[in-house]
Amino acid sequence: MQLSGVGVWSHQLRYGDPAESADAAAELEELGFSALWIPDVGGRVFDAVDRLLAATQRTVVATGILNLWMHEPTEAAEQFTSLTAEHGDRFLMGIGVSHAPLIDADEPGRYAKPLSAMTAFLDGLDAAPSPVPVGSRALAALGPKMLDLAARRSGGVHPYLVTPEHTRQARQAVGPDVLVLPEQTVILCSDAAQAREIGTEWLKHYLALPNYANSLLRLGFTPDDLSAVSDHLFDALIAWGDEETIMRRVDEHRTAGADHVCLQVLTDDQTAFPRDAWRRIAAAGLGGMR
Repeated sequence: MQLSGVGVWSHQLRYGDPAESADAAAELEELGFSALWIPDVGGRVFDAVDRLLAATQRTVVATGILNLWMHEPTEAAEQFTSLTAEHGDRFLMGIGVSHAPLIDADEPGRYAKPLSAMTAFLDGLDAAPSPVPVGSRALAALGPKMLDLAARRSGGVHPYLVTPEHTRQARQAVGPDVLVLPEQTVILCSDAAQAREIGTEWLKHYLALPNYANSLLRLGFTPDDLSAVSDHLFDALIAWGDEETIMRRVDEHRTAGADHVCLQVLTDDQTAFPRDAWRRIAAAGLGGMR
């Protein structure tokens, strides 16, 4: 699978009204976004993938990520085979280990040895009657060990909540042949106070998760940056401003080695489809990045 340009990462496409999700997907394809990324924090994720694939003709649909604790690899491989048979080679299975506080909430102690759990899940995909091709899967990789595994066992890495510096490190870790597909959070807002009002509580939720906190500490941020959500940290993780400012951040990721960047748009209503923002970003010159 070849994936370039700019995509959209959206929980609304996954958990919003199904009819609007399909309609938005069709419009996003026409606007020129090359991939649609959706999360998996419970529910029938393959049904959502099917709906988005059916609503589009060319766009890649990717899980960002498929939560491996919520699926059996044989079942995931069967779903992949069915979806690609119906819609062509447009489903990228992004796979991740999620976070201990989320997985252990209902079953304390279940989240253990995430690297081994990922290896076992990939072994299961390979051993399935219809295996998932290496080139059609990507791993949510932040640290060096998961990046190394991704370089050996997948076609790409999908780091979430990262900076262009992490993209540079990821490219160096996986080499030239593995896709680097980072998520970038954005806010179309030119007022700093308003941007922070929209993004700070959202960001605090992720900073409370050890995997993200440790990733940011490895990048050189301090515990005080994380606890206070410093301006330095906020501006590094969330690109806010006008369309040109956001596209400059995309360019920074691409210069650092990204093949594709997926944008997650935050607004003051996190449940609404940010369709106006998607249109504005597309109009800012998206065509040159397809």
